[in-house]
Amino acid sequence: MIRNLNIVLIFTSVLMLSGVYTLKFSIEHTASERTALAELIDSQEGDLSVLKADEAVLNQPGHIEPIVKRHQEVLALGPVMQKQFGTFADLKMRPAQPDNAALDALLRSLDAGVDPIEAILTLEGIE
Repeated sequence: MIRNLNIVLIFTSVLMLSGVYTLKFSIEHTASERTALAELIDSQEGDLSVLKADEAVLNQPGHIEPIVKRHQEVLALGPVMQKQFGTFADLKMRPAQPDNAALDALLRSLDAGVDPIEAILTLEGIE
């Protein structure tokens, strides 16, 4: 009986030991992946800061102005004029009172059982 118990305990110990080593290697692999991702993120953040610096240099008016002057005739570029913008007076205002007569007529015809779409189609001869 004790011999069988010892065999079971040895077998269980071996299984537990292999489980611990498997867990250890899994954690080491995860840690190395995390380290690689952190290095990649750092590299990409460095690239991003360089790109932002390049964009800031390229968007300066002193850099853009010679390019605009060089291509002004081809692109027909000019300063923005006040007349290019509209005024509030140009906007159409809403009607003072909405026209409810057409909607009321439609609702009355629907209540009476008349299909207005069918009436339009028969007038046009599509039916």
